[in-house]
Amino acid sequence: MQDLSRLCIHTATTKPWSIEIAVEQYARANVAGITVWRDALTGRNPATVGRAIRDAGLEVVSLCRGGFFPSVDADARARAQADNLRAVEEAEALGAPLIVLVCGADPAQSLDDSRAQIIEGIRAVAGRAQDAGVRLAIEPLHPMYADAKSAVNTMQSANDMCDAIQLPNVGVAVDVYHIWWDPGAFDQIARCGTAGRLFAFHVCDWRVPTRDLLLDRGLMGEGCIDIPRFRSAVEKAGFSGFNEVEIFSTDYWSGDQSAYLQRIIEAYRQHV
Repeated sequence: MQDLSRLCIHTATTKPWSIEIAVEQYARANVAGITVWRDALTGRNPATVGRAIRDAGLEVVSLCRGGFFPSVDADARARAQADNLRAVEEAEALGAPLIVLVCGADPAQSLDDSRAQIIEGIRAVAGRAQDAGVRLAIEPLHPMYADAKSAVNTMQSANDMCDAIQLPNVGVAVDVYHIWWDPGAFDQIARCGTAGRLFAFHVCDWRVPTRDLLLDRGLMGEGCIDIPRFRSAVEKAGFSGFNEVEIFSTDYWSGDQSAYLQRIIEAYRQHV
């Protein structure tokens, strides 16, 4: 049974809570880390939020999310790069050492073109991120999102992209929801470890049947993902960071968030 010293929860997991309530409740429940989604910072000073998080005894694990680089429109690509530079500024002020990238895609062009634009976009912001002490983690998304959310859909694709970029602060985020189906995932996790680019590990579960492909993630142990096997794989690859709970669920968001937080902790202890 897991202790809570490596448990991180994303603010999007308990989306109905403001960042202030999430910080208070996570700390009270002895959660160790928090990943902040950018929408939770709306109308707030990131530096002030970061201080409040640390004063509560929590560690800021990462900021979500950057990315969405590709477009057939050059002006849109420039706006995306500018938004990612703002995300770097937010991460620096917040004290977040990592930004997770949902890289994007444009169905009006080929996936190859989108991937080339992702590389271009990451290169355009990585230098500023390096100066800020911020790493960038490419998160491969399930192929069902290849149309518009991400042209990076396997661990191999993410690793190949890192090889092409060749920057020390660019790596990979492993999210079991997106890669559990891939027979090559474990070899690619090991490849990440060899290259020193395994930056984040996200957990939840795949419901059977899944009722909504975006907003029906399950608590760990509610679905078919072998989460302990993935945890063992990332740890064997040298990962010693937080196990981040990231659950998007309209069902769970509609209920009592305090009771839900206790269910998250129980599921984490039993199934991660």
